[in-house]
Amino acid sequence: MPTLDSDAVLWAGDPTERPLVVLLHGYGSDERDLFALREHLPAAFAYASVRAPLSPPFPMGGHSWYPIHDLSSRDPTAVTEGAAALLAWLASVGAERVGLIGFSQGGAVALQALRTEPARIGFVANLSGYAAGGSAPGDAALRESRPPVFWGRGTDDTVIPASAIEHTLEWLPAHSSLSGAAYPGLAHAVSAQELDDLNRFLERQIPG
Repeated sequence: MPTLDSDAVLWAGDPTERPLVVLLHGYGSDERDLFALREHLPAAFAYASVRAPLSPPFPMGGHSWYPIHDLSSRDPTAVTEGAAALLAWLASVGAERVGLIGFSQGGAVALQALRTEPARIGFVANLSGYAAGGSAPGDAALRESRPPVFWGRGTDDTVIPASAIEHTLEWLPAHSSLSGAAYPGLAHAVSAQELDDLNRFLERQIPG
């Protein structure tokens, strides 16, 4: 697994003065995709938008956190490798406890990073993503600590397989303090209502 490109990271705010939230884009996109979200989210946080380490096969452009060979293929090992690349970057910049916001693939990787190193991740917002199958080193700890997780998805999202949604519906309530919603008529995207809900979730995570 290649490492994250530190030169590609987009920053807003000083992470030495504010808690850090890291933005993880989806398949075939890049660090610019979610960076605009910061304008709608609490200024109490610093934000870093990172670029996934892999390049999807031609003709798809952009970047990915793990390969997807078809819509039913979501290998937990590959998701874990993407999370490991993220965690290695967090360690390299000295980020000890951060929040993660991920869309689609980025949401799956955000949850997997939480499951791998629960002590490093304070909260997760999973937008149109899912929880990977299998077990992870931090699952038992998460059953006890129940960290805050926001999960938002559209009822008309046909990108994430139904089996992945069903698994996530079972996994998240048992391993997190879950909030969020399924948004009627929304496809594989983020709506204005979801952004409002995400903003309120983040406001609850502001220290103090």
